[in-house]
Amino acid sequence: MRARGEGFAEFWRERHLCTLTGVRPDGTPHVVPVGVTLDLGTAIARVITSGTSYKARTLAAAGAEGAPVAVCQVDGRRWSTLEGRAVVRNEPEVVADAERRYAERYRTPRENPARVVIEITVTRVLGNV
Repeated sequence: MRARGEGFAEFWRERHLCTLTGVRPDGTPHVVPVGVTLDLGTAIARVITSGTSYKARTLAAAGAEGAPVAVCQVDGRRWSTLEGRAVVRNEPEVVADAERRYAERYRTPRENPARVVIEITVTRVLGNV
């Protein structure tokens, strides 16, 4: 991912609202707005959310293998989509790390004892940045 250049890295550091697209059990897409952080070194994208949210429950039901998802952000004509497999993580140290990353890109998240992390192992990158 680092080979994609500084423009790509900067785009994923800028504050942009993103979308997360997953697949419902009936096969239809489920698209929701989210904040995403990207670790270029590990090719892991993270979304923090409540464990009670539909997206978290649907992905958790996929089990340890995870489920295919995409996260996308757009700024005018610039855009980037990250595709990969997502799993839900709830270990306190994983959640704390994701909250720290979120605070760096967006703002300090509100308190949420039910928070989990949707962790996406990025396997494909699309876009023009």
